[in-house]
Amino acid sequence: MSRTPRRLLHIVQRYAPYEGGSENYVRELSEKCAAAGDVVTVATTDAWDLEYFWNPRARRVDAPPEETLNGVRVLRFPVRHYPASALGYRALRRAMAEVSHLPPLPGRDLLLRRGGRFAPWVPALHRWVGAHATEFDLVHVANISIESTVLAGASAAQRAGIPFVVTPFVHLGVPGDDRIVRYYSMPHQMRVLRDADATIVQTAREGAFLAARGISPERLHQIGVGVHLRDVTGGDAERARRVFDLRGGVIYYSGTAAADKGTYDLVAALRLLWEEGREATLVLTGPMLSQARAYFDTLPPDVSSRIRLLGFVEKRIQADILAAADMLVLPSRTDSFGIVFLDAWANGKPVIGANAGGIPGVVTDGVDGLIVPFGDVPALASAIRRLLDTLDLADRLGAAGRQNVLTRYTWDRIVARVDDLYGELLVR
Repeated sequence: MSRTPRRLLHIVQRYAPYEGGSENYVRELSEKCAAAGDVVTVATTDAWDLEYFWNPRARRVDAPPEETLNGVRVLRFPVRHYPASALGYRALRRAMAEVSHLPPLPGRDLLLRRGGRFAPWVPALHRWVGAHATEFDLVHVANISIESTVLAGASAAQRAGIPFVVTPFVHLGVPGDDRIVRYYSMPHQMRVLRDADATIVQTAREGAFLAARGISPERLHQIGVGVHLRDVTGGDAERARRVFDLRGGVIYYSGTAAADKGTYDLVAALRLLWEEGREATLVLTGPMLSQARAYFDTLPPDVSSRIRLLGFVEKRIQADILAAADMLVLPSRTDSFGIVFLDAWANGKPVIGANAGGIPGVVTDGVDGLIVPFGDVPALASAIRRLLDTLDLADRLGAAGRQNVLTRYTWDRIVARVDDLYGELLVR
């Protein structure tokens, strides 16, 4: 990627050291562009827990407000909280979703856009981005559901007359049920995407959804996300079994523990298998919302003793767990892609996902994984049982998944395509 250095502004709701789908995506783009000679600035918030956007008692990131990470300038701006923040934030989002379904009365979209500036409320980020917009050649924002930071980038790019790129990570939810996607497709959000110079989508399903809402197909680019093989492979399965006392089949879940992610459904499915007398251990890594903590605290000892709640783990530990796992299960309705499938596939492990969000656009049922209806606990239990009992099927699915990673989903391939898009927009 040798070229004239470009001044890039990337905006995302959280950034390293936090690790998550959209956060890792922006980090990969930022670090690879910086390594190629670009001057990259990331504007983000000081949130660690997702709940910190509405709950001041949740965790903030333990990092300075400005630092340089692997050649990337990182600016963290404080999230502000208003009275009755937790209730107020949720009430605001619910009200905005309801207003979105009203007829397009005069002023509706402006009202929604103004409301979006408080979701979350990060006024210092808005001020800084607005004041420094002319110092950049291109703005790229991620995650349309945290639209306060997205709106800051849109306004700055428009003011400076520079290309504006959005990776919205639209969560489509369950087909025919708009309870999830309504928070990703409000009129003011769609206006941002219609005005953007380019929108990067994860799957053909996400692209079709946005095209049906007036986003120009010429401005839609299906690129997806990637994985570093060296980070997630080569683990020590025996070490993981010994350190974490993993017994029987190992079912791995990686991601935020929450109802919409299918975490509770997964526990319920395994309880059915445990009641059959089957020996298996459920391993969960990743953050946990407060409701999930309360849920796991109420589980009886005979269930909790079979579950390993590990929280955030280092790459080496994750590689060990992946080596020991018999499968990865993510029965979620709130994933636009499901990057953890790539981690499992890189290790030749089969995966199970839900028929929701972008997952069916990534996992092909019976080819590289199994797909079950979201919320169908018996079907999920049956799929897990099938992979545990049919080793040749598990091996075949895992091998196909690994081939997917090698041919389509390495970060080098993904970043190169985004880099090409940047170049086209800047020339244009």
